[in-house]
Amino acid sequence: MGLDVLRWALATCDAGQRVVVASVVTTSGSVPGKAGAKLALCAGPTWNGTVGGAGLEERVKAAMLERLEAPGRPMGAVLTYGLHRGAKGYEVVALDSLCGGRVTVSIDVLNPTPHVLLMGGGHCAVAFAQLAEQLGWRTSVQDTREAYATSEQHPVAVERHVSSVEAFLAKENAESLARFTDILLLGHDHVEDRERLHGLLERFAAAQQTPGRLGTPRIGCIGSRAKWTSFRDGCMDAGLPEAVVEAVVCPIGLNIGAETPEEIAVAVAASIMASEAGLAPGAPTWRDAL
Repeated sequence: MGLDVLRWALATCDAGQRVVVASVVTTSGSVPGKAGAKLALCAGPTWNGTVGGAGLEERVKAAMLERLEAPGRPMGAVLTYGLHRGAKGYEVVALDSLCGGRVTVSIDVLNPTPHVLLMGGGHCAVAFAQLAEQLGWRTSVQDTREAYATSEQHPVAVERHVSSVEAFLAKENAESLARFTDILLLGHDHVEDRERLHGLLERFAAAQQTPGRLGTPRIGCIGSRAKWTSFRDGCMDAGLPEAVVEAVVCPIGLNIGAETPEEIAVAVAASIMASEAGLAPGAPTWRDAL
């Protein structure tokens, strides 16, 4: 059973969702779940497995949900529960239970490895894909031009799509797009990027999801602020929800004076890393306090 739970957790994480896994480490006395019992939980919430059920499981799920919904990369924990209303709270988490035993549970957080969809496979996309490979990230590519989505151009791409924007998006919805942590609009033609943007946002709006929310890919668009103003106005005129539109990042990347495709790749990767860590670019870190 524990192996099945771990398989489910890993498959769900590979599909782009954060997963929290709880494992019973040690027990003493009368308890509902034995050592090795596992419970995995993802957005929904949806879960697989059990750590014993009853009040213990509900308390464990509550602790798991806190970490599931926390920004950045939340830490795991080791918690000990006393299954009796008289358990000393300063030693354990006391539960109103008649079992009388104790259970120690470890809680681990599995964050998905960034999987970035590059919509437009040109110079910036190639530079980003090369950097992403060094970071251990995954990339996929979509382009209307066959030469820019080949195995020669993008040798490590998980997916390669050569199709019109309309044809690509016709096969996608908000749920299927959740396999990506980020979607970057890097097209050679602003008309194509506009079509991509509208199509993506329509799908998130229909599902009442906001880009960048837990389990939903962040969307970034390369270009100037003037380009974004035009894109934003077009989205608003099309009736797309303001919250969905404003969640798009344009221009993409940290402001480090990047000019070449390689420099832009560094700036964009750094921005994604900051988002993954729950940091605002340029915000002070703990090192600033030293």
